[in-house]
Amino acid sequence: MASIKDVAAEAGVSVATVSRVLNSHPSVSEEARTRVLAAVEALGYRPNAVARSLRTAQTRTLGLVISDVLNPYFTELARFVEEEARALGYSVIIGNADERPELQDHHIRTLIDRRIDGLLVSPADGGSPLMRDVALGGTPMVFVDRWIPGIDVPVVRADGTSAVKDLVAHLHGLGHRRLAIIAGPAATTTGNERVEAFREAMRGLGLALPDAYIGQGDFQAASGRRATERFLALAEPPEVVFAADNLMALGALDAIRARGLRVPDDIALAAFDDIPWFVHTDPPITAIAQPTADLARAAVRALADLIEGRTPQSVTLPARLVVRRSCGGAATNQRSDR
Repeated sequence: MASIKDVAAEAGVSVATVSRVLNSHPSVSEEARTRVLAAVEALGYRPNAVARSLRTAQTRTLGLVISDVLNPYFTELARFVEEEARALGYSVIIGNADERPELQDHHIRTLIDRRIDGLLVSPADGGSPLMRDVALGGTPMVFVDRWIPGIDVPVVRADGTSAVKDLVAHLHGLGHRRLAIIAGPAATTTGNERVEAFREAMRGLGLALPDAYIGQGDFQAASGRRATERFLALAEPPEVVFAADNLMALGALDAIRARGLRVPDDIALAAFDDIPWFVHTDPPITAIAQPTADLARAAVRALADLIEGRTPQSVTLPARLVVRRSCGGAATNQRSDR
């Protein structure tokens, strides 16, 4: 009687690929699928139904690995993921990567060992070999917020390009010309994307973004404070600091206040990733809001589709600018209405 190894050898593929074909997983190419099915037919292979049922039995559990549980954006995202998963009959186990790739990989290994049905991941960096292995190994996986180029899984994210353009136009309209940005880690897609969107928006208005006005952060508050301290020590400091996430914005605010400066009278401040209590700071902080609840729901539904053998598409939703008083002028839409 032919074995699965015999089928793999006949088709010229791995045993894992044969398994994915037999389980109707969408990650297999049509050419490989055709070869495997032809080998199955030629060898008369019949999978062991009992073993197969044990391998494919669902636990109705999803894994969620987020970049930083202390970041209010990811805390809110996790809340809405759990809410949508529960509505679909799933429980969620959450792992906090704390922006550390090695901790991220630890959580992913642990979740797979616990036989979760699928993974939602916001990658801590773009170079995790384990993530590629998981995708190739057939575990249903969806990237949310961040993604890793070259890994063929659905991505659910917000596009902040238009919102960043709106922010820069708003700042320009208020008379600001010296704009600085605190960037996120270059190893993350969101870190790179937000800097490039900011640079392009400035270029479109004829404004330069000198290297001195680009601070390197890590999406955590301390890096926002350090970058802002460097900006304020320049002979010609910026008129505006735009932090590429909410925690770095809070660090920037600490540095500004430590200098005895006032927002927005002495320097303006804006942030990517709106959070509910930005409206309660003094002054309320202008921010770019992501549709957190919609992102979470779309990500859970895409993962459920994968688990059930369907082929979901990636989803991109628009972010939007919420104008408050931290850049000067009058506020137009205080709440982000998530």
